[in-house]
Amino acid sequence: MSESLRQSYNYKLKPTPEQERTLELVLWRCRRLYNTALEPRITAWERRRVSVSRYQQEAELKDLRADFPEYAAIHSHVLQDVLARLDKTYQAFFRRLADGEKPGFPRFQGANRSHSFTYKEYGNGARLDNGYLVLSKIGRLAVRWSRPVDGTPKTVTVSQEADGWYVMGSGVDVPAQPLLPTGHETGIDVGRTVFLITAEGDAVENPRHSRRGEKKLAKAQRRVCRRKKGSHRRRKAVGHLQRAHQTVQRPRQDFHHKTALHLLREHDTIYLEDLRVANMVRNPHLAKSISDAGWAALRTILEAKAACAGRRVVAVPPAYTTQDCSGCGTRIPKSLSVRTHVCTSCGLVLDRDENAARNIQGAGQALRGLAGIPAGMNRESVGL
Repeated sequence: MSESLRQSYNYKLKPTPEQERTLELVLWRCRRLYNTALEPRITAWERRRVSVSRYQQEAELKDLRADFPEYAAIHSHVLQDVLARLDKTYQAFFRRLADGEKPGFPRFQGANRSHSFTYKEYGNGARLDNGYLVLSKIGRLAVRWSRPVDGTPKTVTVSQEADGWYVMGSGVDVPAQPLLPTGHETGIDVGRTVFLITAEGDAVENPRHSRRGEKKLAKAQRRVCRRKKGSHRRRKAVGHLQRAHQTVQRPRQDFHHKTALHLLREHDTIYLEDLRVANMVRNPHLAKSISDAGWAALRTILEAKAACAGRRVVAVPPAYTTQDCSGCGTRIPKSLSVRTHVCTSCGLVLDRDENAARNIQGAGQALRGLAGIPAGMNRESVGL
């Protein structure tokens, strides 16, 4: 396969103390520019119902850099990207306004809401040189290379996280690495008792990362609440809390990557439900478990890896996949507490989630027009 892809990468930086202070200063000035550019946009809309465009504000950058030497010390592409980010949030405001929603202006960025700045063109302000990352007007930064850089870099983003500074890049023309065909397909159903189960009945246990780390997180949060706002000890406690969240977030992400890779190595095509997770987490009884599992993140990772591996991921409508019998198609209503599917027509007794996974696989095959669709799956039952 000669197909090329776009891929992102993330590496940890090893700046010197002086370089760290410079990076923090650039971040602070970018936040200040964002807030300064947001104020006239809000004023123009409230007083005259007109919008200030991104290009109008970019045209003023030349005068800004002439009047304020500290901004002349920042690459112009970094400043342009700040205004591009602001414009993106402001366009979302107008989109909400057009949809009849309660819009709300974009918020001014506080110190804890601005964590990155971007060089929008690799080679112009940011480049690699003999294993170092060279940033214009900042210097040469050492990088902890965890893997090779594939493809051609296009953008470079420097971000600050709880445990240090990172460089994130986006590259194009990354060669695909197709896996050998297996001749197998499956459907997967995500759940709360198990993380997911396949149509063959293979279950992946739910590691419940947030549940296991909630005591540590609660303790770190209480420590922050006890500290006086604005104090050095509070900032130190906040850093401790952020690192505690990382110990939950990163194992979950690693689990998603390994699970997705295992599924793709075993199957050519994977069918899953087209869930609206953002709507599901509005249920206060299920929100914590759904967020802990990270279903949406798994789907994103699965689709990205499938594109690189030459596999296929197909999303199907989720309606009645749990209620319908995968053997005969009879609809058997059941509440969430009922964990076993018992068909009164054909006598099929099956785990509730495995029955749903089989229905998902049948619905996906029906969408693709494949043969071998289970008897209960017709065009109506899959939403066609």
